[in-house]
Amino acid sequence: MIITIDGPAGAGKSTVAKLLAQRLGFFFLDTGAMYRAVALAGLRQGIDWTVPDQLTQLAANVQVDLDGDRVLLDGQDVSHAIRSSQVTAVTRHVADSPQVRQLMVDLQRRLAAGKNVVTEGRDQGTLVFPNAELKVFLTASPEERARRRLRDLAAQGESATFEQVLQAITQRDQQDAQRPVGAMRRATDAIELCTDGLTIEQVVDRLELLARQRLPKL
Repeated sequence: MIITIDGPAGAGKSTVAKLLAQRLGFFFLDTGAMYRAVALAGLRQGIDWTVPDQLTQLAANVQVDLDGDRVLLDGQDVSHAIRSSQVTAVTRHVADSPQVRQLMVDLQRRLAAGKNVVTEGRDQGTLVFPNAELKVFLTASPEERARRRLRDLAAQGESATFEQVLQAITQRDQQDAQRPVGAMRRATDAIELCTDGLTIEQVVDRLELLARQRLPKL
């Protein structure tokens, strides 16, 4: 069974998808980590992000694997390294490349083959796994996502105003919806779940119920 969770940044997709996979005993396909791993490889090799062929060749020749909670790049655990601000700043080059995205889509399908999977991203239900048994579009209002982001920043010792964070989220939504490849879209057969006012546990509870309804033998 494949469960896809798509939606805007800040809706809690990664956290919810990981917890749902744990509850169900499914494989968690962290697609964002895969793009970050390629971005890290690009930084290490000093590629020119403005030269598409360099990026495509890089993505075709690195090995990205997911092993439980670990992200492996050419056999090395880079789970922590891919979360750096430097990697975040250049990951868009990887995610916006049509050639690299196709390579990643192929890899995601190979990793999911023959497994029960929970996967999250922007295009999992529309492009990568169009025949998934359960598709969810997880969302939250921009204001709610801004409040969550402010809490995250405060926990990291960083400061910002609500207005600044809200503006950044609104701009990100517009960019994600207009991306030339992997644009954020709700699949026509996806179930939309707004997480405003819900705890993470409540969201996972609802998704677990949906999953077990689709596959009673779980």
